[in-house]
Parts: sequence; C-alpha cells; structure tokens
Amino acid sequence: MKDFTPEYIDHLRHIIEERNDDEARKALAELHPADIAELCDDLDVDEAEYLFKLLSEEAQADVLMELDEDDRQKLLSKMDAEDIAKQLEHLDTDDAVDIIQEMDADEREKILSHIDDVEQAGDIIDLLKYDEDTAGGLMGTEMIVVNENWSMPETIKEMRMQAEDMDEVYYVYVVDNEERLKGTLPLKKLITHPNVSKIKHVMETDPASVKVDTPIEDVALDFEKYDLVAMPVVDQIGRLLGRITVDDVMDKVRDLSERDYQLASGLSGDVESDDKLFAQTKARLPWLLIGMVGGLCNSFILGKFEGGFVVDPALALFIPLIGGTGGNVGTQSSAIVVQGLANGSLDIKKSGRQLIKELGVGLINGCIIALLVFLYNWITIGQGHQVTTLAVSISLFCVVMFASVFGTFVPLTLEKLKIDPALATGPFISITNDIIGMLIYMSISTWLILTLH
Repeated sequence: MKDFTPEYIDHLRHIIEERNDDEARKALAELHPADIAELCDDLDVDEAEYLFKLLSEEAQADVLMELDEDDRQKLLSKMDAEDIAKQLEHLDTDDAVDIIQEMDADEREKILSHIDDVEQAGDIIDLLKYDEDTAGGLMGTEMIVVNENWSMPETIKEMRMQAEDMDEVYYVYVVDNEERLKGTLPLKKLITHPNVSKIKHVMETDPASVKVDTPIEDVALDFEKYDLVAMPVVDQIGRLLGRITVDDVMDKVRDLSERDYQLASGLSGDVESDDKLFAQTKARLPWLLIGMVGGLCNSFILGKFEGGFVVDPALALFIPLIGGTGGNVGTQSSAIVVQGLANGSLDIKKSGRQLIKELGVGLINGCIIALLVFLYNWITIGQGHQVTTLAVSISLFCVVMFASVFGTFVPLTLEKLKIDPALATGPFISITNDIIGMLIYMSISTWLILTLH
C-alpha cells in the first residue's frame, strides 16, 4: 500500500487543477487500483471523478470495487446508467452484484438494460434473488465446468474456450449430464493422463461444497476447515450453481466482524468515523436512551430502599462495585459464547453443557470475589457495619452467579431465534445485569437489616 504524503496530494491537486491529462495518467499508471481508491478518499468528488475518467474501463471497474461504499456512491452518482453498465461488464458477477445491490430498483433496471452481455445480465439478475448474507449472495458464476463423460482432449479444448473470459482459474469442476457436481479435475491429472478415455476416471470425487442458502459464517468456517481458495455452491439436489472465492469470504467476514463490534459497542447501525453528524447521532442514540432508562430504573430501586441507607449509610459506597461486577461478568460470559458460536467451537446443540460450565465458573469466581470483599470490609469498616459486610459479599456472590448464567443464556437464545448473538455482548447485558444486581443488593440488604436489627 502506497503512503500518500501531504506534498504528494498537493502536487496531484495541482495537476488536476491544470487539467494536465498526461501527467495525471503517468501518476495513475504507477498505482495499484487499491492505491487509487485510497487516493480518491483524500480528494473531493470532482477531483476523484477527473482521475477516474482518465483510467481504462477495466481499471475503472477495479477501482470501483476497491472504494468504500460511500465514496463509490458519490462517484457513481456522477455517471449515467450506460457508463456504469460498462464498468460492470469488466467485473465478475459476484462483484457486479455487490455494486448493483447498493442501488434502488429503478437504477438497477436501467443499468441492467445497458449491459451488452445478455448472459452476464441474466446471471446478475439470478444472483440478486439470494440473501446477501448467504452463499448464494456471495457466489459468482465465472468458473470452468467440464462433463465427467468427456475425453481429455475434449476437456482441454473446452477449458481453453471457457478460460478466455476469466481473470483467474481456481478449480476445474466436473458435473454429470444433469449439472450435478461430481468432483474436481486437478491440473496434475491433465498433465499425467493426457489420453484418458473419460474425465470421471481421473477426477477427485466428493469435493467440499456449500448449499446456496448456507449462512456466510458457516461458509467461512468451511474455507478455514478445508484450506480452500474457492468453493463450489450447489442447490438442494447438488446442481452446480457457482463458486465463492476466499477473498470474497474474507471481505464479508470483515464486514460482519465490524457490524458485530458495533453492536457490542452499543451502535444500532453501520457507522463510520467520517459519517455525517446526523448519521452518527442516529446510530448512537438508541442504546444511550436505553441506558438512560436503565439508570432511571436503578434510581427508582434505590429510592424504594432508601430506608436501608438510613440504617447503614455505608451500603451506598458499594453500589458501583455491585453494578460494575455484574456487567463485567455478564459481558465476559456472553463474549465467550458469541466467539464460540462464530468460530464453530461451540455447538448450539450443546448449550446445556455450556450453561453448566458457566455455572461452575460463576460459582468459583463468586466465592473468591465474595471472600476477598468480605475480608476487605471486615478489616476496613470493622464490626460496626455487619449489614454492609454481609450484604456486599452475599450480593456479589449472587450477582456473579446470575450474570454468568444470564450472559451465557442470552446469546444462545438469540442464536436459536436466528438473531445476531453479538447483540448480547454489549449494553444489553450490562444494563440488565446492573438493574438485576441492584435489586439483589437492595433485597439482601433489606432482609439483613430486618434480621439483624
């Protein structure tokens, strides 16, 4: 990745102001499409448009795919449907679909009508039917496909024809007469078996594949498990529909990770640091309002138990400890579960076992924390505050136990309900544990006051 200094940007802006096409083309010729995309981010939309128009159609298509969504939309807004269609013709179908999905229905129709390659346009339309977070929404149709009954010379001839319009060839897929995936044909077999009678005698059978409706998280796990650079996508009866490449999977996984991180941080929508003021406010405000409601609930709870503070004012000193401990324990438990669900190490069918394990962890942690706090209070505030000493220790034990189980139960339940479990790692767990923790603390304190006084 090229590092653009302020001096370089200023020099390039001077070239753009002078409309020095030759110097601008010379500067662009030295850059990778990803570097040009990064450069466009440092320029305003008119400057970026000027540079973009100096590129070849193929280079323009590559740069479009490297731009982030906001910058791409700004640039595409300066182009008519025919020009956009020309860019899409130079992209694989899966990349073209990514761009088309960002547009409304009317724009899609106009652009697709201007694509000269009718087969490509049809493939794009077919791919738009699939959910973008499934294998179908991520696959492309560019691949080499041969029939299991072909001879080797016939196969090589067909492969050459199919490969002419492809940038990369990852695997050669073998199908039967009904287009069902039967295997793959390694390059070594092409070299070592040039005169084989039929491909099915030398192909590798039972290739790893995914169904078209497989969630993208599961697709990523399969790529990691089998160390693949591309994976075929089949329908419910095994017919080959397309292929997914590892770079597309990594891009999608990164997007999902960013979304999960934002959910865990209390952001209700996809937001970037350079988004407008209203967009950032809209993404942040919902959970802040929920947090405010949680704080008001805590105030209400404390108000109902204000008599306890009159009897032993020291009880108020440990309110932050109770709330903070419950929130931390709950977040830890939910984070472990969400991580396990994401990387496949935790099977949702074994949720009962995970709950028992967290119960054991909570029991140990609760005993240790409660004992340490009990000793601290016994030494520092003395025997004159027996209620506080006992209430804090017992409450901490109960809060840790509850938070451990609750932090495990919530993401597992969300996963079963097909809701993103990352929602359980952020403010939701902290706020809930804070309220429940305060109820536990005040209830135990009141019971001890009535018992010991």
